Amino acid sequence: MNFKDKELIIFDFDGTLINSIPDLTSAINKMLSHYSLSALTIEQVTPFIGNGAKPLVKRSLEASVNQNSEIKIEFDEAFDIYLSAYNEITCEDTFMYPGVLETLNYLDQKGVKMAICTNKPFKFIEPILDTLKIKHFFKSWVGEDSLAEKKPNALPLVHLVNTLNSSIERSIMIGDSKNDILAAQNAKMESIGVSYGYNYNEKISDYHPTLVVDDFADLQNYF
Repeated sequence: MNFKDKELIIFDFDGTLINSIPDLTSAINKMLSHYSLSALTIEQVTPFIGNGAKPLVKRSLEASVNQNSEIKIEFDEAFDIYLSAYNEITCEDTFMYPGVLETLNYLDQKGVKMAICTNKPFKFIEPILDTLKIKHFFKSWVGEDSLAEKKPNALPLVHLVNTLNSSIERSIMIGDSKNDILAAQNAKMESIGVSYGYNYNEKISDYHPTLVVDDFADLQNYF
């Protein structure tokens, strides 16, 4: 199996290209500390990631408030506190997974177009790309608030395909989450799941991507 006919690769961001859990957890805990709530560990926060910022905050509040059951919190205020906290530390401890930089270089030299489709708020994408010095690899990117729908809806993938003058048949989605694979399936697009990401403690293979790889660098064998 190979994907040498593909001209556009759409990547998920968190859990696929980057590990942002340390910074996300830090921002969550700054929000929780505002309400004198118990801090959460990285292991607790990890399964809350993937559906966007608001579900992350909601799940984190529920997990911490369960330990402090009498506390009542205004969600919109808590969400704003979280966004402000994350804005201050967007890429302090976030890092690329092994093999990402060399593989992006490899794909770029092959002339493959690359884009990012993430359920992270749009405003945080470019600062991370800038800090990690990988922005030049990507032709376009969309976040959870860029369009009327987010993954697992097909709309963000179809939008990127159209924006970059490609086709569903010549495009492929690569991600660590069921949202990535389901979005690709909803768009009738092939997909590759990476097994090392966040995916709610579920196996990515359970969602039947076209292919599963264990290491990002393995992608070089298929393009």
